[in-house]
Amino acid sequence: MLQGHTLTGLSHAAREARSWPFEQARLLLDRITRLRLTDGERDLAAVLFGQGKFAEAVRELPALSEPVVFQCGYGASGLPHLGTFGEATRPTIVRTAFRALTEDAIPTTLIVFSDDMDGLRKIPDNVPNRAMLEEDRDKPVTSVRDPFGEHQSFGHHNNARLRAFLDGFGFEYTFMSSTETYRSGRFDDVLLRMLERFDAIQAIMLPTLGEERRATYSPFLPISPTTGRVLQAPTLERNLAKGTIVFADEDGAKTEVPVTGGHVKLQWRPDWAARWTALKVDFEASGKDLVDSVRVSNRIVKALGAEPPEAFHYELFMDENNQKISKSKGNGLTIEEWLRYGAPESLTYYMYQSPKSAKRLFFDVIPKATDEYLQQLDALNRKVAEGENAPQIDNPAWHVHQAAPPAKGSPVSFSLLLNLVSAADAATKDLLWAFLRRYLPGATPESEPLLDRLAGSAIHNYEDFVKPAKRFRAPDAREAAAMADLVARLKALPAGADAEAIQNEVFEAGKAAGFEPLRAWFAALYEVLLGQSQGPRFGSFVAIFGIDRTVALIERALAGELAPA
Repeated sequence: MLQGHTLTGLSHAAREARSWPFEQARLLLDRITRLRLTDGERDLAAVLFGQGKFAEAVRELPALSEPVVFQCGYGASGLPHLGTFGEATRPTIVRTAFRALTEDAIPTTLIVFSDDMDGLRKIPDNVPNRAMLEEDRDKPVTSVRDPFGEHQSFGHHNNARLRAFLDGFGFEYTFMSSTETYRSGRFDDVLLRMLERFDAIQAIMLPTLGEERRATYSPFLPISPTTGRVLQAPTLERNLAKGTIVFADEDGAKTEVPVTGGHVKLQWRPDWAARWTALKVDFEASGKDLVDSVRVSNRIVKALGAEPPEAFHYELFMDENNQKISKSKGNGLTIEEWLRYGAPESLTYYMYQSPKSAKRLFFDVIPKATDEYLQQLDALNRKVAEGENAPQIDNPAWHVHQAAPPAKGSPVSFSLLLNLVSAADAATKDLLWAFLRRYLPGATPESEPLLDRLAGSAIHNYEDFVKPAKRFRAPDAREAAAMADLVARLKALPAGADAEAIQNEVFEAGKAAGFEPLRAWFAALYEVLLGQSQGPRFGSFVAIFGIDRTVALIERALAGELAPA
């Protein structure tokens, strides 16, 4: 997690920042002053905030010293996917913005809450031993046997996967298990309040349900003492004095259980409301498909006498077929897959970008996200190097790196690396580095760690996606003449010609051949020489690959050695 000094001195810039995390941070600051302070205290806070004196405000107004609680939820009934990672990334990004806005003087915490007491309703498609899971269907996920045979339960397995990944990314968070929270008594007060206000909650919930569901609905889902399953059973009786409900167990026997101590699980919208109330949650982001559910849960929170959190709704991720990503379907990218094909920073960048726009989450978005991240980091560092006084807090790289972006990116784009791997048929990083050192004298994996990681990702991309899809074609007569002209131009260049000089000759060859627009010329180069329709800046590619090797590649293409017969 960030050191405080990284986030101080930014409050004035943060008040004017236009990026969405700062918009949310300002709304959140308005919320806590409205809910925690009296009218007179708010006037004092406004004066101190305007002067950037947040630490003094916290000293003078003790209500501000209570942590601002960010929360995200995780459904532990399926393996974590990248949408799950986004659940933690977005509140973390807003949390960093809030800390910058408030000079890091108001404490914050992020709760990652696993809904691991939910009954396992659907068996995920992407797990082994599905027959065993079928036997445990409807039990709390932390009571379902682990199909991987590694943990105490399937819920524990999925929780471990999620936590390992969040830890690997350096998130600072407090992990909470629904099972542990219910059983420990942390929710007891709210559960008893729900029992007391049962009719008010039913009045909110029943109009949202179909006729058949309304007839048997209860906010309480009892866990059968005989089978251990989470039951969708109507509440037959309530005893406020004893804090219990009566329901018909699976064998039809009337059974009485306390609503406390983990004997019941709440339906998910009342559960959401109970969580917000018990944990005093101030901020939660959720997908746009849950807008109506948020409204319902907000009403339940108010019926419990509390205030709903500040809500932020983002668009959904879609798979390659434009279907919503689902844990139970397993149709999204896994965390491990993104990390195989792209830099971790590019994943956070993809989560940050345009949260109100729907985005595809499939393998082909990784290279583009990686290069866009690198461009933003370069832009930020260029402004710093030019002596730009204003902090670069609206640059996505600032948010990706939680206010501490590295001073150095990658000297080579990811798309260029991909094409270098393709042209050189490089199967190892050592071979790829042999080319890179020609372009970057003195560079090593140690001096360019990001470039080294990108090199490994580029090789994986090439082997798994690019190589199988390569489709070389022969040049037509005009293209062949232009390529022969380019060979002559490249041979005439002086030794040590840089990427810009090479690019100029590529342009001139295309112009001389009458290509209009010139992008048709570059498309021909990519299709004939690399077997793909797009590529990097060609001059940079030649500079790294080598003029002599590029000449040989073109001559092979002109001889018909690349395209299929």
